[in-house]
Amino acid sequence: MISPFIVNDKNLFLSRFPVSQVNRSLQAWDSADEYLINYIDEQGLINAQTKVAIFNDAFGALASNFCHSATEKPEVIAINDSYVSQQGALYNIEQNNLDDNNVKQLSSLDSLPSDIDIILYKIPKSKSLLIEQLIQIKKSVSDSCIFIAADRAKEIHSATLKVFEKYLGSTKTSLAVKKARLVFCQLDSLLINKQVHQSPFPTVWSLAHQSTNDSPSREFTISNHANVYAREKLDIGARYFIENLPHVAANAKVIDLGCGNGVIGLSVLANQPQAHVQFIDESVMAIASAQQNIQTNMPELINQCEFTLNDSLTDIEGGSVDLILCNPPFHQNTATTDHIAWQMFKDSHRVLKKGGELRIIGNQKLAYHIKLQRLFGNETLIASNNKFVTQSAIKR
Repeated sequence: MISPFIVNDKNLFLSRFPVSQVNRSLQAWDSADEYLINYIDEQGLINAQTKVAIFNDAFGALASNFCHSATEKPEVIAINDSYVSQQGALYNIEQNNLDDNNVKQLSSLDSLPSDIDIILYKIPKSKSLLIEQLIQIKKSVSDSCIFIAADRAKEIHSATLKVFEKYLGSTKTSLAVKKARLVFCQLDSLLINKQVHQSPFPTVWSLAHQSTNDSPSREFTISNHANVYAREKLDIGARYFIENLPHVAANAKVIDLGCGNGVIGLSVLANQPQAHVQFIDESVMAIASAQQNIQTNMPELINQCEFTLNDSLTDIEGGSVDLILCNPPFHQNTATTDHIAWQMFKDSHRVLKKGGELRIIGNQKLAYHIKLQRLFGNETLIASNNKFVTQSAIKR
């Protein structure tokens, strides 16, 4: 829904992105955004000469706030791993008729400028991403940089504070306001012996692949950046999906939708090296991981692959694909929602050729068969166990 975000007499109307999502009851900002902006204004921490870095600004509530004033706008660097979040911020700035000339977008894999004065940090759901970002912050910015993090109070545990203490320095928290809390770190009171932590990412692990054709089985080397699921081994859902992949014809056009580290598309290529596979995800780190895994394990097939940062299948040509493989997410940031799955299924129906197949895996309780029946007019149960179902729908 379009939700009014009013702080310090600034009135913004923000939308979650993509705006066409089915679940319109979720607002595009939270009390942590409000608390953070109010604190900054009360303390007078930012002016036109300030260089601000904003991490993990889900739909641009923070960035939009710093575009609101006609004067005294700071230079803003917005860092996100999510393409959807980047697009959401740009959309909300535009819809509020704001000037974004002071805002620069960076991805989670871009280098962080060293001359940042203040960091506003929305704490991510992924602990691995938290660790990776804190390590890069410590390596990049000066000890004089002001660091303030924010989240819902219930998400800030003693273990969370220990992570900040370990990777940045002495840490304290604010009182809770509207169920949100701030975290303050002093980068100059660091770690014992001024220890500098090396990033453990990307992690690397082995994956045994059992071939379904006459070629021999083989072992893959899988790389995972910090914000990619299954960082140390193949998760049980992906393993079950790989066991129930369809036969792929030579020269078939296949999309690995929500590809993560790309193991599904990699498995398709291992069984059918004449397939053309497009890896699509909204995570910068996921696309980088998928591309690395093809380059490492099947460099001879890299020209048969595309790696696309995208919001589902936006702008993919209709009626152009033979097979779409998908393990849809059932949350966006901290919100549990099925609107992303619904969008993926609708987009897949549009993009598939007649006779093309969408094959998915999901938890039993999610009841995706209802959506598939509604969209495709058919659904087939391919396999199931006590936790997962693999289902298929054909575009008639």
